[in-house]
Amino acid sequence: MGDPKGFITHKRKSVSYRPVAERVQDYQEVEVFLTPDDLTTQASRCMDCGIPFCQGAGCSLDNRIPDWNDLVYRGQWKMASETLHSTNNFPEFTGRICPAPCEMACTLNVHQEPVLIRHIECQIAERAFEEGWVVPLTAKEKTGKRIAVVGSGPAGLAAAQQLARFGHDVTVFEKDEKIGGLLRYGIPDFKLDKYVIDRRLKQMEAEGVVFRSGVEVGEDISARYLQKMFDVTCIAIGAGQPRDLPVPGREANGIFMAMEFLSQQNKRVSNEVFSEPDILASDKHVVVIGGGDTGSDCVGTSLRQKASSVTQIEILPKPPEGTDPENHWPEWPKIMRNSSSHLEGCDRKWSVLTKEFIAEKGAVRALKCVKVDWVKEDGRWVMNEVPNSEFELKADLVLLAMGFVHPVHAGLIDDLNLALDGRGNVVVSDEFQTSNESVFAAGDTVMGASLVLRAIKQGRLVADAIDRYLTKG
Repeated sequence: MGDPKGFITHKRKSVSYRPVAERVQDYQEVEVFLTPDDLTTQASRCMDCGIPFCQGAGCSLDNRIPDWNDLVYRGQWKMASETLHSTNNFPEFTGRICPAPCEMACTLNVHQEPVLIRHIECQIAERAFEEGWVVPLTAKEKTGKRIAVVGSGPAGLAAAQQLARFGHDVTVFEKDEKIGGLLRYGIPDFKLDKYVIDRRLKQMEAEGVVFRSGVEVGEDISARYLQKMFDVTCIAIGAGQPRDLPVPGREANGIFMAMEFLSQQNKRVSNEVFSEPDILASDKHVVVIGGGDTGSDCVGTSLRQKASSVTQIEILPKPPEGTDPENHWPEWPKIMRNSSSHLEGCDRKWSVLTKEFIAEKGAVRALKCVKVDWVKEDGRWVMNEVPNSEFELKADLVLLAMGFVHPVHAGLIDDLNLALDGRGNVVVSDEFQTSNESVFAAGDTVMGASLVLRAIKQGRLVADAIDRYLTKG
């Protein structure tokens, strides 16, 4: 701890955003970086706790947070980068899009504002690229073992990079035209500019990773082909099956899954061609169903497409402001949060259940909704409709952002006849092996929809497990 009084002397300085009137006109990143001096001051607030809950309870990656905070405070940026990269393959991703459970678990968060961990992490990664410290880490010897990684999201990329550094020959298969999975096609550019992905891919290519995009395993090539041509297959296709809303009127035009909408806009920004009809919010009354991050991304994208209005509805009750008496540090607090997209203009409604989509001439024109009340019965929350609370919401475009249930089974998973758990996720052993000995799986394919940092962690762990499997004996 460089400054033992830093957390007493200095207050937290949060990251700011570009002005709303400016940022809704483009898809550039909205966050404004702090100055180096401000960053040094913020790093000095880290108390170097005896038990750093930030990296234990808060960070699935086990990032050595107090260490690199201290190094930033001392101006030792290169060592800070080496320390950060020792546990996290892609800190430039997590430094932008992670919800920062580490900050909520910061000891200062018990009675003050937590250390600005996520943004410090992001700036360490940016400094590393600017200074040329991010270089290929090639294996000294090649093993001759061939590994197919299916899926190029954070879990697949982390697994591929680690395996290549172990000396294995790694090929990553991706069904979309560009590499990145959810990072590229799910997260809007105003949160994660895609050059951030591309520059990391250059490092991985120099390390020997081969990327084959536009190839859907199970359709363009078979699972049998993978098993014949590769020693091991690692499945990291994510939890791509979205949760639907099967209520009357669902078949009406103008109702789409959130990812259909978001991925199209990301393709427009990168000048990619797609064959599907345009899904645009321009001059439409948009209703986003689902109050999570994906719903928030739909809000920001709709506003940039110049929607007439944007309403976001959530079936759960409105979270409490500030603190939740049922949450205890260092747990993730279930409190009211506003994303940068919400601050741009959005009508948010809670405790709302959609009963029906009302169509006119085959196209959605409104939602029939009802208010709900949540009560606890025998320790479980139970939802009840509020009598006489029915109302309608005008809608020309409805985006379903209610999360994802499990990986898509059709194709690869069905062809391999892999065992699934009760939620539809792929079952793996402690060594990440599926019911097929030479097939491993990790990330949201195994966990269900989760955070990017957890996917990266599982990518690293499955790489270790595959290396042990290939080199045993």
